[in-house]
Amino acid sequence: MAKKMLLLSIRPQYANIIFKGKKTIELRRTCPNVKKGDIVLIYVSSPVKAISGGFKIEKIISAHPKKLWSEVKRKVGITKEDYNTYFEGTTIGYGIVFKDVWELDKPIELSIIKEQWPEFHPPQSYCFFKKENNQYTNFLFSITANR
Repeated sequence: MAKKMLLLSIRPQYANIIFKGKKTIELRRTCPNVKKGDIVLIYVSSPVKAISGGFKIEKIISAHPKKLWSEVKRKVGITKEDYNTYFEGTTIGYGIVFKDVWELDKPIELSIIKEQWPEFHPPQSYCFFKKENNQYTNFLFSITANR
């Protein structure tokens, strides 16, 4: 079992195409410290506001955004215009290539998370959970144990 787990905030329209298998690379302007085999939980942002599933990281790719586009354009679920807007002003873009996507039968809604873990705040971009003596983080790790 992993010692840390990444929680990514993803907009609903992108989460949907991840779960449908049409998006296999998550783009980021900054790269979290993750590696192949790490688990990522998907927090679907407003209006859903729930942890809805996850995936395993296959690899991280990075390149100048113009070069990166040629590698990822059919796997990211956005237009070239939106891609260029997202990476405007950056010299390096990152792609989290993933596999083994899974969706929870019943997403864990923010209200439920807050009941168990009042200090939890959904990340703007991403955050890490570390295996520690915390009932809720232990629960999050347990839902990924067989993934």
